[in-house]
Amino acid sequence: MGASPLRVRPATAADAPALAAIYGDACLHGVGTFEEVPPSVEEMTGRLMAVLGRGLPYVVAETDDAVAGFAYAAPFRLRAAYRFTVEDSVYIHPDFKGRGVGRALLSRVLSDCEALGLRQVIAVIGGSDNAGSIGLHRALGFEHQGTMPGLGYKFGQWRDIVLMQRALNGGLETEPDAPGLSLSGV
Repeated sequence: MGASPLRVRPATAADAPALAAIYGDACLHGVGTFEEVPPSVEEMTGRLMAVLGRGLPYVVAETDDAVAGFAYAAPFRLRAAYRFTVEDSVYIHPDFKGRGVGRALLSRVLSDCEALGLRQVIAVIGGSDNAGSIGLHRALGFEHQGTMPGLGYKFGQWRDIVLMQRALNGGLETEPDAPGLSLSGV
C-alpha cells in the first residue's frame, strides 16, 4: 500500500465499506470520535448520503486502489442562523497516518466549502492530547477557540473537546453573498 500517488476524489456509496472500516477503527481505538460502537456499512452509507444530499463535500483519499482516509463537512447546527457554518471531520486509515493524507483531504474540503460560499468551519476535536488532529487544523489556518474539559468518557478516562475555527470567504467581515446551506430535512 502507498506506492502510487495519493488521489482525492468525491466519495460514493461504493466507498461505504472502507469508510466503515476506517471509522470503526477510530471508534474502537481512538479518541477523535466519542462514538464507541462502530456503525455498520449501511449506517455509514446513510451518513454519506445525508452529507451529499445537502450538497456538502465528502471526499476520500486513495492510493493503490485503497481508501487511505476520508473527510467531509456537515452542518454545524440545524438552525437557520448557522447556515453558513459547517463542522469538518477527518479520519485516516492507521497505515496512512502521518503521511499527509489528512492535509490533502482537509484542504480539499476547505476549498469545496469556500466554493459553496460558506463562512466558518468548526473543528470539534476529541481529546486535548490529539496532537495529530490539532496540528493538522492549526497548519491549515484554524485557530484554537477553547477546550471543554471532560465532556466525554472513553477508554476509562474523561476526555476533553478542543474547539478550533477557520473563517472562509471573509468570515464575519462582510455580508454573505450566497444563500448558505439548506437546513431543512433532506
